[in-house]
Amino acid sequence: MNGSIHPGASLGAIYLTIKDLGRSLDYYQNRLGFRLIRREADNVYLGVADHVLVVLHEDPAASTSLYTTGLYHFAIRVPTRLELAQSLKHIADTKTQVQGFADHLVSEAIYLSDPDGIGIELYRDRPRDEWQYVNGQLKMATDPLDIDGILSELNHHTEGWAGLHSATRMGHIHLRVAQISPAETFYRDVIGYDLILRYGPMASFLSAGGYHHHIGINTWAGVGLPAPQDHSTGLRWFTIQCHGEEDLTRTFNRVSNAGIPLQKYADGWLVRDPSSNGVLLTAGNDSQ
Repeated sequence: MNGSIHPGASLGAIYLTIKDLGRSLDYYQNRLGFRLIRREADNVYLGVADHVLVVLHEDPAASTSLYTTGLYHFAIRVPTRLELAQSLKHIADTKTQVQGFADHLVSEAIYLSDPDGIGIELYRDRPRDEWQYVNGQLKMATDPLDIDGILSELNHHTEGWAGLHSATRMGHIHLRVAQISPAETFYRDVIGYDLILRYGPMASFLSAGGYHHHIGINTWAGVGLPAPQDHSTGLRWFTIQCHGEEDLTRTFNRVSNAGIPLQKYADGWLVRDPSSNGVLLTAGNDSQ
């Protein structure tokens, strides 16, 4: 186990820089169904129940960085297909723009973009016993989504939309990186995730505990992209919740032994991947 992150490790909150807090709060609360949990200094914490999923940091002077490394999208996982149907209906009722839909075989997904152009995936997993494997490798795809089938979950369901379900969690993070190989080495050999799938030469998917992916990395926007400039909208850092203090210590030691700088934060350690994407390592705290 010393060379791998614990199978029970999960993802926590994502920290984002946005330009206009009022505009973003309207979107995340009224369009997507996040709950305002607390305000603290320059940060606003959004999530479900007491579980923080997104932390917004307002910077009115922030610029949008195009063709840089950073966040491709973050993915919010709802617990059931019914919850996905309720969100989809609310998105339609509020005329919220959708970027796309996909059936990934392991999951069904809706793609959106917040007011700053930050990519968001809202999805539900199929049960693991329905996942398909070919020669021992998990099969994933990007097929058309059965929208009518999803909405049929609402038949005979009379309860109205009440925001995201309390069991909603951060499912995965998908990152733009400068080079696949160094990023894959970092997340596999240093952080300790398992490599699940290489999607051609330009994308890889990694996870803990046999999940389809907790981390996606890609160079679809180009190879050798620079890091974003300071005061840019988008990713500040995302959280990896190790499975307790011992798992955090082992992960910390792998990072330190690799000669990668770590910065102490109140609730963990901040490290940057080879493409300067920020990763906050914590011992895991479901309420954050």
